[in-house]
Amino acid sequence: MSSRSPSPHHAGDWSSPGLSTPYNTSGRSSPKKGYINGGRNNVTWASAQARSAEVKGYTAFEPRNQGFFGRHFRRISTSLPFSYAEKEKLGRGRWARYQGTWLGRLLTKIGRTIWHLRLRFGIILIFLLSILLFYITPLHRIYRRTSFLGGGSKFVIILAANQGGGVMEWKGPREWAIERDSVKNKKKYASKWGYELEIVDMSTKKRYAHEWRESWEKVDTIRNAMRKYPHAEWFWWLDLNTFIMEPSYSLQSHIFNNLNQNTYRDINVYNPLNISHPLTANYLDPETRSVNGDGKPESINLMIPQDCGGFNLGSFFVRRSVWTDRLLDIWWDPVGYEQKHMEWEHKEQDALEYMYANQPWVRPHVAFIYQRKINSFPPGACGEQGDDPKIHYKEQDRDFLVNMAGCEWGRDCWGEMYQYRQLSNRLNRNPWEKFKDWISDSVKHMREGKKDQKKKEKQ
Repeated sequence: MSSRSPSPHHAGDWSSPGLSTPYNTSGRSSPKKGYINGGRNNVTWASAQARSAEVKGYTAFEPRNQGFFGRHFRRISTSLPFSYAEKEKLGRGRWARYQGTWLGRLLTKIGRTIWHLRLRFGIILIFLLSILLFYITPLHRIYRRTSFLGGGSKFVIILAANQGGGVMEWKGPREWAIERDSVKNKKKYASKWGYELEIVDMSTKKRYAHEWRESWEKVDTIRNAMRKYPHAEWFWWLDLNTFIMEPSYSLQSHIFNNLNQNTYRDINVYNPLNISHPLTANYLDPETRSVNGDGKPESINLMIPQDCGGFNLGSFFVRRSVWTDRLLDIWWDPVGYEQKHMEWEHKEQDALEYMYANQPWVRPHVAFIYQRKINSFPPGACGEQGDDPKIHYKEQDRDFLVNMAGCEWGRDCWGEMYQYRQLSNRLNRNPWEKFKDWISDSVKHMREGKKDQKKKEKQ
């Protein structure tokens, strides 16, 4: 059997048996009987075409694929540019002329090396892209701010932007400088971790000046912040004379991821006010009479540090809850600030201490946080030496925040703020800054050594 398709003769017949008249070629025998033109088994071209048209539904005078769309598709296909079936053959021989040169050998070697190390290069590329997206660009701030990933939107920092707390006090250059540095410090920290920052200018609240509540305004400010940020959970009050020393600490990792270890419920752990705890009255429920309340971190709604004089409200946390609403309402009650203003020297701070000592419902939801966690003191506050391990700032321990409490009473607020700002900058240098400082210090020591040597030679 021939490997090629049969082709028609000039007379219109086919060269295959049964499709056309027999034909003879040189060296071949005549076809068998029964395949003669016009025989019973012979099929002509016209009859085969007619039968095919009947089966396929086409008429004899309109072949397949010759309709409107068929004709136009054929025209479009013939107008397209010519393309080679084997495109790779077009470039054969072009690279061969460069392979013998040093540049060609170098490029070949580099290509082979990259191909063998393609997995490692892919990992490095993914790592570099991750750094670009999450640290160089502001994308990491968006990540840290989201409630379901970083959780930064759950925290609000409230900064009281008035030096000293008095609403009628005029500010000099040093006071303005303190406010500028403190606000810049909080803005940078809040932006880094995706927290909200509410800066309250207390100097505009002169409506409190005719009353005895010039420091009670923080209660009103916290309530306003809760209304302004309805989706936030924790509110961190900060006085102006505070400075965040370690901006690399997030509130979550530093405190909230492990509240039980960072706080204590039993005030007897550190009790400078000598408040009796726990309460023992029989009419109280077991939770109120317990030393640690229910012991669950979810029930903590107020976190405050204690210094040598008792509760300190220069840096404390309040949680949104029904209990907090009730506390703020009673804390803001006019009876307290109008009837007790002569007795309570520290005003709203003494009012909170009074509620804790005399109202049993307050205690189960109050936790005390170790002071150096959020409110370290400099020397001069709670002791001239500044060596109390529970209160005063320790550089080697990298305490989180310093509160220059009481600096307006006989101390230099600006000097302390400048000192701790410079210390924070030095402690949080990046490797490149440390290298430059090392070179600078080395050159300085060399110059000082030469000067000392010259002085000895002169002597």
